Amino acid sequence: MSTTTTSVAPVGTRRAAVLGHPVAHSLSPVLHTAAYRALGLDGWEYGVHDVTQDALPGFLRDVDQSWAGLSLTMPLKQVVIGLLDHVDPLAEAVGAVNTVLFSTVRGGTVSTGTNTDVHGIVAALRERLGTGRVTDAVVLGGGATAASALAAVAELGCASPRVFVRSLDRIGPLREAVARMGVSPSFEVFDDKATTSALAAADAVVSTMPKYAADTWAPLLTDLLADAGEKPGGVLLDVVYDPRPTALQSAWAALGAGTVGGERMLLHQAAEQVRLMTGRPAPLAAMDEALQTALAAPAR
Repeated sequence: MSTTTTSVAPVGTRRAAVLGHPVAHSLSPVLHTAAYRALGLDGWEYGVHDVTQDALPGFLRDVDQSWAGLSLTMPLKQVVIGLLDHVDPLAEAVGAVNTVLFSTVRGGTVSTGTNTDVHGIVAALRERLGTGRVTDAVVLGGGATAASALAAVAELGCASPRVFVRSLDRIGPLREAVARMGVSPSFEVFDDKATTSALAAADAVVSTMPKYAADTWAPLLTDLLADAGEKPGGVLLDVVYDPRPTALQSAWAALGAGTVGGERMLLHQAAEQVRLMTGRPAPLAAMDEALQTALAAPAR
């Protein structure tokens, strides 16, 4: 199931796959396969390929006309940009490509990079926010996903969110993305009082922190807000979906505020990938059902 090389596909097959390192845990095959089944795309198949940064150029060189597209996870979202024929404006501005589309031009295969993470964040937050605009937003974390989160909250109406990071010395790529996007966030180092107050006041919070990294904020949030007699008024999206719910989500919900799990972002970004790769509207309900079944299954 895991490989770093492509192979010859049967005639009539259309191929897509998720690439990353490690990647065996990915739920993308569940989502895309469910979509193909619901759409009646019998000739489509979706694979998993464990591909390192060093192996990525060779993989892309071997792609033939049977390939429709790729889903990319870490650590490939940034390094792939210099390997593609085209990169769409959003992905270029964000500085991260999570989707590669292939087309045939003059008998050759042409690659285009795009970003559906922004769509996934917007759609996931919309499940709780409805059609309202966001005026105050907070983003936790300073990595590649934070850039997509900034683009998402800007689309929702907030171009000047507060971004809290561990160190201001390590966010050079995020600052460059901000300049390309034309948004104007403030960058601040995590601080118990300032961060907690910002979380409580925000319309929308997006945590892009890695698994368990935001757990220390759960008791702090509960204690500090309880002492101040406050509770969050906005919606929290934690992009982590394993474990589910996260400690931060649980604390947020216990304070009476709305949360959105990272699996909702995963669902919506995959649905947009399906639309782009197949040219047909994604069967969201079928994909959601398959996702919930996979998440409810015992850990292997």
